[in-house]
Amino acid sequence: MPVSGETGGKLAAMIKKAIEDGKLTNTEYDQILAIAHEDGVIDAQEKRLLSQLQELLSNKTIVRVPD
Repeated sequence: MPVSGETGGKLAAMIKKAIEDGKLTNTEYDQILAIAHEDGVIDAQEKRLLSQLQELLSNKTIVRVPD
């Protein structure tokens, strides 16, 4: 999936790392949310990435772990 914009690129990279690791720390999760909100607008692409992340967390493809 092509990612445009700096924020979308950062989000995609962090989510890709979480998929590769199979886990997401609480700090990484907070960083993802901070990146999404840093420009004050969550655009359609960011919403899609965040939705995909939630889906992966829901179906346990990615597991949230303590730091």
